[in-house]
Amino acid sequence: MKIWENININNINRLKQRAEFKLYEDISSALDNRKMQNSKSLNGVWKFLFLDAPEYSPEGFFDKSFDTSEWDNITVPGNWQMQGYGKMHYSDLWYNFPINPPYVPSLNPTGIYKRTFSIPNSWKNKRIILKFHGVDSAFHVYLNGEELGYSKGARYEAEFDITDYIQNSENELTVRVYQWSDGTYLEDQDMWWLSGIFRDVEIYSEPSDSIDDICITTDFDEDYTDSLLNVSVDFRGNVQGCSVKYLLVDCKNNEILDIEKNIEGNYNSISEKIVNPEKWSAEAPNLYTLVISLKKGEQILAVTRQNVGFRKIEIKGNTFTVNNVAIKLKGVNRHDYNPVNGRVVSKEEMVKDVILMKQNNINAVRTAHYPNSSYFYDLCDEYGLYVIDEADLECHGFELTEKYDWISNDPAWESSYINRLERMIARDKNYPSIIMWSLGNESAFGDNFRAMAEYAKKTDPTRLVHYEGDFEAEVTDVFSTMYTWLEKNTQTPSVKKVFMKDIALTSKKPHILCEYAHAMGNGPGNFKEYQDLFYEYDHLQGGFVWEWFDHGIQAADENGNPYYKYGGDFGDNPNNSNFCIDGLLMPDRTPSPSLSEYKKVIEPVKTDAVDLNNGILRLTSRYDFINLNILTMFYSIHKDNEVIKSGRLELDINARDVKDVCIEALKDMKYKNTHDYFLNISYRVNKRTNWTDEGHELATAQFQLSEKTKFYDKKINTLLSVAETQSELSIYGLDFKCAFDKITGRLIFAEKDGLKILENGPELNFWRAPIDNDMYLLDDYYKKYFMNLMTENTESFQYKVMDNYIEISVKTVNGTPNAAWYYKSTYTYKVFSDGTILFDIEGIPSGIVSLAPEMIPRIGVKLRLNKACDNVRWYGKGPGESYPDSKESQLFGFYENNVDGLFTNYVKPQENGSRSRCSWTRLINDRGMGIMVVSEEKFDFSARLFEDIDLETAKHTPDLKKRDYITLNIDYKQNGLGSNSCGQSQLEEYKCRFEKFRLSVKLSLYNNKEINDLDLAGEKIIF
Repeated sequence: MKIWENININNINRLKQRAEFKLYEDISSALDNRKMQNSKSLNGVWKFLFLDAPEYSPEGFFDKSFDTSEWDNITVPGNWQMQGYGKMHYSDLWYNFPINPPYVPSLNPTGIYKRTFSIPNSWKNKRIILKFHGVDSAFHVYLNGEELGYSKGARYEAEFDITDYIQNSENELTVRVYQWSDGTYLEDQDMWWLSGIFRDVEIYSEPSDSIDDICITTDFDEDYTDSLLNVSVDFRGNVQGCSVKYLLVDCKNNEILDIEKNIEGNYNSISEKIVNPEKWSAEAPNLYTLVISLKKGEQILAVTRQNVGFRKIEIKGNTFTVNNVAIKLKGVNRHDYNPVNGRVVSKEEMVKDVILMKQNNINAVRTAHYPNSSYFYDLCDEYGLYVIDEADLECHGFELTEKYDWISNDPAWESSYINRLERMIARDKNYPSIIMWSLGNESAFGDNFRAMAEYAKKTDPTRLVHYEGDFEAEVTDVFSTMYTWLEKNTQTPSVKKVFMKDIALTSKKPHILCEYAHAMGNGPGNFKEYQDLFYEYDHLQGGFVWEWFDHGIQAADENGNPYYKYGGDFGDNPNNSNFCIDGLLMPDRTPSPSLSEYKKVIEPVKTDAVDLNNGILRLTSRYDFINLNILTMFYSIHKDNEVIKSGRLELDINARDVKDVCIEALKDMKYKNTHDYFLNISYRVNKRTNWTDEGHELATAQFQLSEKTKFYDKKINTLLSVAETQSELSIYGLDFKCAFDKITGRLIFAEKDGLKILENGPELNFWRAPIDNDMYLLDDYYKKYFMNLMTENTESFQYKVMDNYIEISVKTVNGTPNAAWYYKSTYTYKVFSDGTILFDIEGIPSGIVSLAPEMIPRIGVKLRLNKACDNVRWYGKGPGESYPDSKESQLFGFYENNVDGLFTNYVKPQENGSRSRCSWTRLINDRGMGIMVVSEEKFDFSARLFEDIDLETAKHTPDLKKRDYITLNIDYKQNGLGSNSCGQSQLEEYKCRFEKFRLSVKLSLYNNKEINDLDLAGEKIIF
């Protein structure tokens, strides 16, 4: 049997996994975290030979004398597919070869890496370790022509003792990496299949007599005041007659503990009471430094340090607690990812990730679906993030075999399963940020998971055990589900599902959503509804959005502009297309609109109005541990777009408390009915932290104080004239003219002061470019209802000349091919001489209404505008895009942008850019000429240089070619976003249905040199 197919050989000569730690020169260096010069990075340029299978390896390839002059160069760390070798391939769950465990294809892409290195003279007579931080999937390693060993487990570290193989002269290291191994059956995660040495490689030295491993736990007393600090240390070599010194200091370098104990055998431990330590939590990540010194008399043999966070995790009833509080997890799932380098992620990128999470109120990370680089956990400790640490174990492809538990319930694989958990716990056991061990992901359930859970609880009873595949929570401490729905879909009522409310009412264990809110493309919707439910029930303890990053692969168009590829773009089959484009961040780290929405619904302050006339607000702290005094409330009172009063309030509200506060400025307010008045509130960090500057906004609130009820009457008495042909009606006013096609009933143009502003429309529109979350609707939309082929047939066109306006009435039937359901629609225009058009459209569901789809994409009209009118201003929700079920983060106000700026450039083009709940919008050119749309009822709008069909048919952003006009959509209603690419469909409340509608707007062609926007928006035409 080939070694890379042998499940009974997990490694050869690999050292036992131990906690992550470094050695220092002395205690002072350890306290200051000044690492001694005992390590050497082997990252850089290596020689590389790519082969179709290991058996094609040239004879003696590992020999020091082997000629590599004809080999290529490759960068380490790096995935070889990202550097031009092998095949790029993305699949969500499929294995890329026949399922026949433990066997893999005989054509097994293989990379042979070689490089030379030397060691410092100071390393002589010391133990020297070679360390690989991550190699996908399995590999052999050779040094100076001798085989060192073998390892598998792609996302785990592997260390080899090379002391006996090292030479004082130049050394040559050879690594042969196999893309496929029996381990691949356990590594079928939803991500690109990428191979090679993708994390750091290093060598380091340590004394022969030294510290070998460390385990730290903390345990509070019943009052959660004092804590035990439990430390056990394993030693290596001859440590007889030695002692160990334990020095604990706080963040200000105050000594909390300083004891020294003699060593008996090769092991030592302490259990010391620490009086009232500062507790660690994600909100207050108080860290202590423990310095451990191995001494022989006064001589220091080895010194290391570990961070200590005092916290206790428990199950209490049907909740889990951190420091006696049933916390709420506001989390994300995070993969290692970089659009250029694949799974090679630098420390600097990890810091950016963590800081951005903290700035957006995220407090938890699930390391989906494998252990991360150890540095990431250091950051979570330091900045404050709860972590579910997940084993590198997923067998998702077996789901399609009708034997999902094929290897999960096979005792022959038990040691392979346990080994992956064992190595994770051994390395990561001392990170206080880790609150749960996750056994893996999407691998069914069976005896091997039972054995893993037993191992975890025996090895580390201080943390909880998680695994979503344990559907009955038989062995896990938490009941974990993914993409659990909030409500039934009336389209498929027979589908059996467990809903969040069912779990809330029946679960006997704490519940988390390890994945929910699939952030694919434009979406998800329903963040608020999930979060409200989490707050309603103590044992619904939050969830983790899928996921943090879009996994696009950077490419460039013919002009050098970047865009991002996804599954299928590399000839990879089978593939899951753009299912990897599903993050809160786009590949270039641009936050998707969904990130601001998530930030809003998980914000740390809930603000309710108690008595706005007297300025009374009720504030609820959503923090679990810290006082809201880290935030300052800034308030501003707006009269339309003018700030008339502003101020600030300092806060003093304990975690989870509720307190009323008073804004004195509201008490004497007088409101005019010709204006809108709003109270805007911003909660901002009032001290610089390690993750943000002072002034960073974490929460918002807005209340309408008074609504405009009076408009300015305007009567237009100037007469119009008409000219009529067989097919066209032309209307002439004061420096204004427009024309209608009498056959189609369409307004075919309108111009003011010689500028053609409106080039076509309004035209009823019931379609939107599909979003990713529409994917399960599309088969019906395209093949059953032909929703994309909605047509309009004109039944009549009539006009009347009135005293001061022309009234046009157009009756139409709007339907799809072969459909017996349709709208009977009536367009009504009142055209005035100054360029004002009162437009009304009404639709009545007609025909066999029962045959209509339950949801339609949108109800609205679209207009074609002069391309020069690209300066946009609106009064409504903003500044970002918003949709019926994703609008909490956007506040009412006056906003400006250009047409390009309204566009959200999703990796896969789709419907985007809607601004909702608007009273008016206007688009003008650089001379101030253009069009304003005003309505007494709120409407949504979008404006872009593309038609829906452009977004619908484009695979990537370079496929989009700008039109020579602007498409302006004015929507009565648009369907919600939902999360049904993987999760809840549109909630009933947010569905756009085949229903009666009426949309009435005032269209004004104008020049803002003659009248300003607010005055024009406040006019009411009387006649």
